[in-house]
Amino acid sequence: MGLRLDRGVAAGTFSLDGQVYAVENNLFVLGDDDECLVIDAPHDLGAISRLVGSRRLVAIFCTHAHDDHVRVAPALAELFSTSVLLHPADEVLWRELHPHAGFQPLRDGMSLQIAGTRIEVLHTPGHSPGGVCAYVPSEATLFSGDTLFQGGPGATGRSHSDFPTIIDSITRRLLVLDPGTVVHPGHGPDTTIGDEAPHLSEWLTRGH
Repeated sequence: MGLRLDRGVAAGTFSLDGQVYAVENNLFVLGDDDECLVIDAPHDLGAISRLVGSRRLVAIFCTHAHDDHVRVAPALAELFSTSVLLHPADEVLWRELHPHAGFQPLRDGMSLQIAGTRIEVLHTPGHSPGGVCAYVPSEATLFSGDTLFQGGPGATGRSHSDFPTIIDSITRRLLVLDPGTVVHPGHGPDTTIGDEAPHLSEWLTRGH
């Protein structure tokens, strides 16, 4: 069977700098009938587990370590006997929520194989130091976490974030992709690289 994307939405909270916000996160499980990759593990262990089903879960790919993206990651890894993958630059954020749970490092330029399909790791810091995107060249698909949304870059007004850095990441790593590349963000609706690229100057004016 070919590659497919199973998806859903989970509601919960995001906490940072002493503030708590209600959020809805997208759930993404990429694979085929036999194996799959979970992209982020927010809020709802049961909802993610149902999307995985009886398949072999190869790994849990964390786009960054804000708590709304990794809240159930260790529990999900234990349930399916798999590994959590995270860029080590986000370890400080990870340890705030999961002080005793481990993870395997993601590095820029790494490739993963899921259901015979190559997935490239793109380090895109700015929203957080260890922010990464999962790029699937053969499918012209990008899982952008909180780096790029429909309408602009991820927020940078909190600890461990930086507006010039996220703009640099988007400009150098994402806007160079084919304009038809579909972007699946961590929150909200999908977009494309071609839809977002013309608005770069607006983002620079708007700032964070």
